Amino acid sequence: MERTSTRQKLQKGIYLVIDPFVRVLIKMGLTPNMVTTIGFVLNIGVAAIFVMGAEEGNRSDLSYVGWAGSLILFAGLFDMLDGQVARLGNMSSSFGALYDSVLDRYSELIMFLGICYYLVGQHYFLSSLFAFVALIGSMMVSYTRARAEGLGIECKEGLMQRPERIITIGVAALACGITGYYIGGDHKWYVPGVSFHILETMSIFTIPIAILAVLTNITAIKRLLDAKKKLEQGIDKKPKDAMSAKKLLIAAGVFIITGFAFTNKLQSRSTKAPAPAILNPLPIDPQDTFPVPSGNPHQLFYLQRTNNTNTIVCELNLNAKGQLDEESPVHVFWIRYTEGGMRKELNYIQRVFAYGIKAQPLENGSYKLHFVSYKKQALLLSRSAKDNKYHVYANINRREALLNRIFLKVDGGTFWAPNVVYMELKGWDVTTGKEVVERFKP
Repeated sequence: MERTSTRQKLQKGIYLVIDPFVRVLIKMGLTPNMVTTIGFVLNIGVAAIFVMGAEEGNRSDLSYVGWAGSLILFAGLFDMLDGQVARLGNMSSSFGALYDSVLDRYSELIMFLGICYYLVGQHYFLSSLFAFVALIGSMMVSYTRARAEGLGIECKEGLMQRPERIITIGVAALACGITGYYIGGDHKWYVPGVSFHILETMSIFTIPIAILAVLTNITAIKRLLDAKKKLEQGIDKKPKDAMSAKKLLIAAGVFIITGFAFTNKLQSRSTKAPAPAILNPLPIDPQDTFPVPSGNPHQLFYLQRTNNTNTIVCELNLNAKGQLDEESPVHVFWIRYTEGGMRKELNYIQRVFAYGIKAQPLENGSYKLHFVSYKKQALLLSRSAKDNKYHVYANINRREALLNRIFLKVDGGTFWAPNVVYMELKGWDVTTGKEVVERFKP
């Protein structure tokens, strides 16, 4: 927790420095995707420098390594700029997030391609193997996180995340080039009594790569073990509801990737909605052992699914003045009951591909809502004339109702074709105030 806090403070400090430059980019008309593309092109330039060094340079000429290192660090700057351009310029999009992730992987692969080519070309065969292992580890660190988050598990542990990898390689290459300029690229260090040299100038670049090869794979394995532990904590241990570990993993993954599989034919609510009656909390179903989130005056509704008590809560998003945020009126977060009931924000993938909510403003101050994972299921956020509060309305059993809970039951199947047993919507009839429930086979 301390390390994460330090990392976040460092990021905020960096953003304070680069934000003025980000605003200049926005005024120039650059979009986040353009910034991402620039970073990708710069990494192609990194690979080109390494290839040129292998073809035209020699073992004692480390200037190519130094120039490549400086370009690696410059290209890495654009990894931060694209996100800030999206946030400060209000240009965030789901495709932009996907585009950024894909080009980050391509950038890193191309960079390592150049490094491996250079090391092989200059006959550093053992170091080229370490570079290839570092490439494998780097990809597995990113993949393990993405796959775990696709299963609803936060997976950010480990030392060698992408920023650390870029800084390590960039600084090592730059230091190697500078040292080679001052003391020579063929300088060697000997130990008395040993006939061969222990280190050489090139070691300034190759030793960090070897360390990177070890730490990236340790990070990937640690993330895998942490994800396994968290998944096991979320298993329902009741015999009648027991499922194989394989099915549990499939069910969790399917729910994240495919979203909520809403197929209820909800009709849009009219702009002048009947005022809801004064309502009381729903009684807990004796057969439903899932916890019920409470104590949040801004809670709109919540989402739960089979074999995982961790709950998604949708609440009103209010600004510092207590007013509704018109650009993002709904805030979505976790209540992690498997981790002591702590509140946690959605991670990036969950927010842009699964649980995030898109809001379309309507003329009467209401908002048409849908989850980013399923655009066909429309909900309505509207202020009630009865209590002057916002509620989310849905059509349940052909009745207009205040939505309270969504539940999805999944029983095995395959990753791309899950066996969805039923979808359940629960709420209160806006006219009678009585509980209404609709359960259906998608």
